[in-house]
Amino acid sequence: MLTFSKEEFQLRVQKVKEKMEERGIEVLLITDPANMNYVSGYNAWSFYVHQMVAVFLDEEEPVWIGRFMDAIAARKTAWLKHENIVGYSDNYVQSYERHPMDYVSDVLKERGQGNKRIAVEMDNYYFTAQCYESLKKGLPNATFEDARGLVNWIKVVKSDAEIEYMKRAGQIMTKGMTDAINYLNVGVRKCDMAAEIYRTFTSGTEEFGGDYASIVPLMPTGVDAGACHLTWTDEKYKDGDIVIFELAGCYRRYHSPMSRTISLGKPSEKLEETAKITIEGLNKVLDFIKPGVTAEEAEAVWANNLKKYGLFKESRIGYSTGLNYPPDWGEHTISIRPGDKTVLQPNMTLHVIPGMYFEDFGVEISDAIRVTETGCETLGNVERKLFIKE
Repeated sequence: MLTFSKEEFQLRVQKVKEKMEERGIEVLLITDPANMNYVSGYNAWSFYVHQMVAVFLDEEEPVWIGRFMDAIAARKTAWLKHENIVGYSDNYVQSYERHPMDYVSDVLKERGQGNKRIAVEMDNYYFTAQCYESLKKGLPNATFEDARGLVNWIKVVKSDAEIEYMKRAGQIMTKGMTDAINYLNVGVRKCDMAAEIYRTFTSGTEEFGGDYASIVPLMPTGVDAGACHLTWTDEKYKDGDIVIFELAGCYRRYHSPMSRTISLGKPSEKLEETAKITIEGLNKVLDFIKPGVTAEEAEAVWANNLKKYGLFKESRIGYSTGLNYPPDWGEHTISIRPGDKTVLQPNMTLHVIPGMYFEDFGVEISDAIRVTETGCETLGNVERKLFIKE
């Protein structure tokens, strides 16, 4: 069940260790499930309990540590030797008497790693304050520091095998968004629209099926279309509604997001003009992106185009994307905004999303891209326009 070759996983671990060595880190405790997957291949819906992959500078293989029942899935999906898959008993789960990090501390001490310089992923959804306190208590002779996105930044440049997964996600995205727009109509319940999106995106294409996306379908509608992260209700779509779909095709945890805006009925002049400006700016940004330019330079292309129309957008217009788990398909690294001086490189993958959000309406038209040797290419293929269904 390995998603990549053992050699690719070993190369990833080697890159992680090189960064650890640069920073003087001897032990890295990875708790972000996307980063766990990246170095080990582990893939299961078990991130609601505490788990990790530990990388030791002086040991060849990482060690997976998690709930005993999930160790079965680790043996099925990870490339690691079975002796490097360690499970804690169920009495550690949601207990006030003991914590899974108490068990982790014991494992580290048994392996002679209890007095090392240890980095933990402080700012991710899955590493809690209690995790940190338990580790500090259990490993009083260790020195702790923040990993500061160590694995995340290695992930930003994809291998050719990863790009193939991203392209498959893009094909699922193309079919899924097309099907969603075709299904959308006046009188359709929003919850039924969401159900259809789940069906088509999970079904995928004839060649390969889809995976669950890390974000639920985002479907703000009507005067709420400017509230970009709304989902759905059981209300019916009505004539005159503006509908935004922000969705993602997903293949083996790799995402290709996209957003499109649809008008049910004749659009207002304001909506048409905003869509035209959004598409114009997006096209200019995509024409500009190539290896060697910075994220902030790409954003400046968008901002300068907006100035022509007397407009300004405060939020970023894109971010790196790829391998992830709920609640986000972003990699928490590159942001296309002022101040981000990250130099773009071939095989970086970004979601470029210059949405325009207002109190009474909104427009989102976006694409996921791969930076190529000379420019960029989109991963999905749906016409970049304001869709009108009359």
